[in-house]
Amino acid sequence: MNDFINGLPKTELHLHIEGTFEPELMFKIAKRNGIKLKYKSVEELKKKYSFNNLQEFLDIYYAGANVLINEQDFYDLTWAYLQKAHEQNIVHTEIFFDPQTHTQRGIEFGTIINGIKKALNTAKEKLGITSEIIVCFLRHLDEADAIKTLKEILPYKNIVIGVGLDSSELGHPPAKFQKVFEMARNEGFITVAHAGEEGPAEYIWEALQLLKVSRIDHGIRSIDDKLLLKKLAETKIPLTVCPLSNLKLRAIKNMNDLPLKTLLQRGILATVNSDDPAYFGGYINENFHAVANALDLTKEEICQLAKNSFRASFLDDNTKNHWVEKVNVYYENSYL
Repeated sequence: MNDFINGLPKTELHLHIEGTFEPELMFKIAKRNGIKLKYKSVEELKKKYSFNNLQEFLDIYYAGANVLINEQDFYDLTWAYLQKAHEQNIVHTEIFFDPQTHTQRGIEFGTIINGIKKALNTAKEKLGITSEIIVCFLRHLDEADAIKTLKEILPYKNIVIGVGLDSSELGHPPAKFQKVFEMARNEGFITVAHAGEEGPAEYIWEALQLLKVSRIDHGIRSIDDKLLLKKLAETKIPLTVCPLSNLKLRAIKNMNDLPLKTLLQRGILATVNSDDPAYFGGYINENFHAVANALDLTKEEICQLAKNSFRASFLDDNTKNHWVEKVNVYYENSYL
C-alpha cells in the first residue's frame, strides 16, 4: 500500500511554506544572516517538536520564521519544499504564506512573494510542478491589520490567487474578518479559511456564510454537526484535512479518531495534506500512509482522496479532468 501511495499523482492544497522549514535549512539560513538561534543544534531543536496544542506549535513556528530576511531565503525555503514535493509525486500545489509574520519584522511584502514565486517558476520549468499562491491573514491579529495586508497584496494580483485565514483559532472566529474577506472577494480573490480544527463546527458555518469561502481548511469538527455534513456534501465545499497535524496538535487523540473515512462515506470532498510537514513529522506521502494504516483504507479510497484533491484545486476543469483520469489509469494499472 505504501508503494501504491508513493507512486500516486497528487496535489497538495493545505501547505504553509513556513511550515516546511526543516531544522537543517533553518540553521543554514540563520548562519548566513548572522542570526543566533537559541538552540545549540539541529537535534536540540527537533526535540522541541512535541506540542500539546496549536499555540505551542505556533510559538516555535514564528520563532523559526524570524531567520527569513532576504529574497534568497524565501526562495531556498520554497525550493526545498518543491524538491520534496517532486519526490512524493505532487504535480500541483497551492501554498499558503503568512506575510504578517514577516512584514511585522520589517520585511517588505515584495521580498517575500518574489522569493516564493521565483522558486515556483523554477519548479514549473525544471520539475513540471504547477502551483498557486494563497496569502493568509493571521487571525490572532485584528482585522485592521488584515486590511492593511490586503492592500499590500493588490499590486500582486497576477501572482496571488486567493486569501485565507490561519493561526490561533480559538477565540478568533471567522466573523472577526468578515469585512476584509468581502473586500478581497470584490478584488477578485478566491477565499478559503481554517475552521473546525480546534474551533467548533460553528466556525465552519461562519466561514461558509460570512466569509463565503470556496474551501474549508481542516474542517474535521464538521463531524459534530449533521446538518453541516449534509451542507458540505450537497455544495461540494472541500475540506483540506491534515492528519499528522491533527494528531501532533492533539485535535485528535489517535489517528483512528480522524473522521476522514466517515467524511468520504458521507460524500464530502475530503482531501489529505501535510500542513506544516517539517514540524509534524511527515510530508504528503507520510500523511497518506498514516491514514491508510489507521483507517484501513482501500486503494479505491486512497485514489478517491487523490481525485478529490484535484477536483478541490483551483486548476481549470480540463486540467482537473486530466489528472483525475491519470489517477484512474494508475488505479487500473495497479491490478495488472
